[in-house]
Amino acid sequence: MGVVLLFLVSCGSTLDREMKSQSEVVKAETIPSDYNPEAKLSELNIILRDQGIPAANYVHAVRAGNLLFLAGKGPKQANGENVVGKLGAALSLEEGYAAAREVAINQLSVLKAELGNLNKVKRVVMVNGMVNAVPEFTNHSKVINGYSDLMVAVFGNAGKHARAAVGMGSLPGNMAVEVEMIVEVYQ
Repeated sequence: MGVVLLFLVSCGSTLDREMKSQSEVVKAETIPSDYNPEAKLSELNIILRDQGIPAANYVHAVRAGNLLFLAGKGPKQANGENVVGKLGAALSLEEGYAAAREVAINQLSVLKAELGNLNKVKRVVMVNGMVNAVPEFTNHSKVINGYSDLMVAVFGNAGKHARAAVGMGSLPGNMAVEVEMIVEVYQ
C-alpha cells in the first residue's frame, strides 16, 4: 500500500491578505488615553499584594492570544488568612460580599503581576464565582457582586462581564468564595 503526501502551498490568496490585514489592525490598537485602572486603585485605596507561588500543580494565569485565563483564587486577606465558612451558616451575606471583594483584589494582583500594568486590560470577559453555601442559601449572585462591583469600579465599562454565580457544597480549605476570570488584553 503506497503513501500519498499532499502539500498545500498558499500563494497569497485574498483570504491570506485579509487575515494579514486584520492582524495588523489588532497590533495597531492602543490603550485609550482616558483609561487608567491603575489610578482607580489609588483612588480606592487598594493595595495589591504578592500572590506567591501556587501551592499545587497550576499557574496563576495562562495567556492564549489576547485572552488571559486566571486560575481560581480565594478570599485571602492582607493578613494571609482566608475568609472561611459557609454562607447561610457561619457567614452572612455581607461577609460573603466582603470575601468576594477580597478575591477581586487577589485577582487584580495576579493581573498586575502578569501584565505589569492594569491599563493593559481591555475588558473583563467572564467571571465564574463559586460560593461555599448551605443548600438553602440562594443569594449566590449577591455574594459575587462583591467581586463584580470592584471590577466595574476599577475598569469602568470595561469591567462589566458575563458571569456565573453558583453554590458549592464545599471549597478548598473551607474558603467562603472562589472566583476564576477571563480578561481580554491589549496586544
